Amino acid sequence: MDYDEINKKNDKSVDINKKIIDTKYRTKEIVKGGSKLKKYADLIVGKRDFFSILKYEIITSMFASMPGAIGIFLRSFFYRFLFKKVGKNVNFGKNITIRHPNKISIGDNVIIDENCMLDAKGSTNEGISIGDNCFIGRNSILSCKNGDIKLGSNITIGFNCELFSASELIIGNDTLIAAYVYCIAGDHEYNTVEKPIGSLEAISKGIIIGQNCWLGSKALILDGVKIGKSSIIGAAAVVNKDIPDYSIAVGIPANVVKTRV
Repeated sequence: MDYDEINKKNDKSVDINKKIIDTKYRTKEIVKGGSKLKKYADLIVGKRDFFSILKYEIITSMFASMPGAIGIFLRSFFYRFLFKKVGKNVNFGKNITIRHPNKISIGDNVIIDENCMLDAKGSTNEGISIGDNCFIGRNSILSCKNGDIKLGSNITIGFNCELFSASELIIGNDTLIAAYVYCIAGDHEYNTVEKPIGSLEAISKGIIIGQNCWLGSKALILDGVKIGKSSIIGAAAVVNKDIPDYSIAVGIPANVVKTRV
């Protein structure tokens, strides 16, 4: 899906409740057995062939922790051999954790700061796509659990954020995400006490955040939510229901207190 399609999707009235996806996916389902090397390949590299494992090990071992400008330069050159796609002028900070890089696409003029995680793990998902002119702040995590994360262009993600997807998490162009924001596109069933929570069925409805939004620091966006375009979510708000276009929403749970038009 290109970013014009993402914007069109955000402009439409999407009934996200119809997008319930049965994600019985567990990490152990990716680890399909075999040797420790094969399990490592399934969890981290994303491919089991020897060349892919060797390439991943050599590049990450040599350049992941290399400091200074020389480290940035060498990572910008060699990391493009790991990912599905890397555009022009992409800068990678130190100690970035990369999982299933063959499912990660990165546009032009992107900066991924130090200690971030890009985890596109899954058995049937498309993975992570990052549009042009994006910035991902230090210590932030983009994590898939057999889901997809799709970022448009001109998106800024502050430090210590987490974007998690077990089905689909879409963020439109020109959106600003402040520090410590959590977007959690996944959940568990909890309708029985006879089984451990961890063994209950995993579900995910997905999250859609429209273009030109601003999510304040420590905001929490829960599964099944659609935030309309040009909306503002206040700091520390907990969004558990849809927010209309051009809205300002604050509080726990978040309620619309003002419209921007």
